[in-house]
Amino acid sequence: MGQRATEDVFPGVNGIDTWDSLRILKTLQKGQEQALKAVAKAHAAIAGAADEIEKRLRAGGRLFYAGAGTSIRIGVQDGTELPATFGLGSRQLGYLIAGGRPAIFATRAAGEDDVKQARRDAVVVGKGDVLIAIAASGRTPYAIAAAEVARKKGAFVVAMVNNVGSALAAVSHVEILLESGPEVIAGSTRMGAGTAQKAALNLLSTLVNIRLGAVHDGLMVNLEAGNGKLKARTEEIVARIAQCDVMTARTALQKSKGHLKKAVLLCCGAASVRQAQRLLVVNGDHLRGALRDLAKPD
Repeated sequence: MGQRATEDVFPGVNGIDTWDSLRILKTLQKGQEQALKAVAKAHAAIAGAADEIEKRLRAGGRLFYAGAGTSIRIGVQDGTELPATFGLGSRQLGYLIAGGRPAIFATRAAGEDDVKQARRDAVVVGKGDVLIAIAASGRTPYAIAAAEVARKKGAFVVAMVNNVGSALAAVSHVEILLESGPEVIAGSTRMGAGTAQKAALNLLSTLVNIRLGAVHDGLMVNLEAGNGKLKARTEEIVARIAQCDVMTARTALQKSKGHLKKAVLLCCGAASVRQAQRLLVVNGDHLRGALRDLAKPD
């Protein structure tokens, strides 16, 4: 077990099952804090991966997540939140799940050993795409096989692992190593390792989407307003950026058919939705650049 830090025994937990609840919780908390410290050490790798992912997504490439068990469940959670939060097209996202989609809701442990299925699943990944393969151990057969196929097909492969010197890292372009260490519950990587993966994926996907122009001054400017609460939030964001009242923002959003950035530009003086669109295209969909160009004298 010592060969994989995530399966070593956490120090000082003998008799944990006899402790009072507060003492147990404090020890569990230490494991979570240890995991987050590991994420901080991986910032350089996360930043490097984000730069390449941005480049590929901007060129029309797709983002795939691959893995088994807890790791892929965390990946699916990260990916499925990107369209609503950042406006990333759902067609640009894909998931290679050991055991298939039912494994998101039920344990299908044998799926992580199914190399043949991984190779079949990875056929959809192509040149110009990105595959993030996630495995705490770094030696999950399904994840490794999927990464190998994706790389051969010209995809950019990122390994997100929690153990040093892994086979998965060896077949990837970039390794995001999250040395979260031993688990309070030995081997239960849904705990510390999972927390590290969740935090790292949050950082990675958020950084990518900031670079793609989905955030302006900490505001979600590619927000998809799918309900009343989000429609109100969209109006507030437009009003805040354009420094106008909510009614003016609402009218602009109606003219732009709900497109937040175009609505901001309309509120700031764009003569038409077409002009707003042109300003965004010229500036790589970044609102700041479009606003700067709009403010330039003729």
